[in-house]
Amino acid sequence: MKAKDILYHFLNAGTWVNKETTVDKIIIGDPEKEIKTVLVTWMSTFESIKEAARDGISMIITHEPTFWQHENEIETMNTEIFDGIAVKKKDFIEKSGIVILRCHDFWDGKPENGIPWAWAEFLGLGNKPTAISSDGYILMFDTKPVALEDFAKQIAEKTANIGEPYVQVCGSPNKLVSKVSVGTGCICDPAEMQKIGCDVAIVCDDGTSYWHDIQPAKDSDFPVIRVNHGTSEEPGMLSLFEYVKENFPGLEVSFKPHGSAFRLVGK
Repeated sequence: MKAKDILYHFLNAGTWVNKETTVDKIIIGDPEKEIKTVLVTWMSTFESIKEAARDGISMIITHEPTFWQHENEIETMNTEIFDGIAVKKKDFIEKSGIVILRCHDFWDGKPENGIPWAWAEFLGLGNKPTAISSDGYILMFDTKPVALEDFAKQIAEKTANIGEPYVQVCGSPNKLVSKVSVGTGCICDPAEMQKIGCDVAIVCDDGTSYWHDIQPAKDSDFPVIRVNHGTSEEPGMLSLFEYVKENFPGLEVSFKPHGSAFRLVGK
């Protein structure tokens, strides 16, 4: 199977994807290359690329940018930051012959097992939201009323399994919550979550600015629980791994976890 055939599968299966503007494309590598082995991972870090080259991987399917720009990664890459690391990374990929395919818009919007759906399922909220935002990326679930502090602890118990044993919490500890919204990536605005009827928002750090998003929510006593971007999307990457295995049975598919991008250090 050629690299471009795998891309075409995602583009054709994702009827919600705008083919003219999507970032789902072959970022770097030969579209005609025959692919036999695939590594699925949340972000094609330099570490994961080096490991893939060592293991003879043909293709990396990644969700987030390889060169840290959401669109037109190669054209807009910053060649000067951190001693030209972008150029070094690009040169290494080209020499290795690895094809990097980005699967973002397709998997963000995939109903039932895409990124936000898999995150909600992982948190124990189920897969039957009571409300969905107009863009389809924010989901709301009804739960039994529970104090915010206890609910945050329940979330932390889940996220501890993928590398984030503590969560950030804003709001009155004893406030009862029962309408939970989840968002991932850049689409997790607490104000928008409140608009669809939720009374607590689970967000990620890349999608919220403290002064712009969190403090207004705190001032209005609207509870917010925040985790790392990588944590919130790891369950969705596992479901993408399963999707690739199921839909491309001729490929040897492996998975590299990413989880939280930070480790917590105390006294």
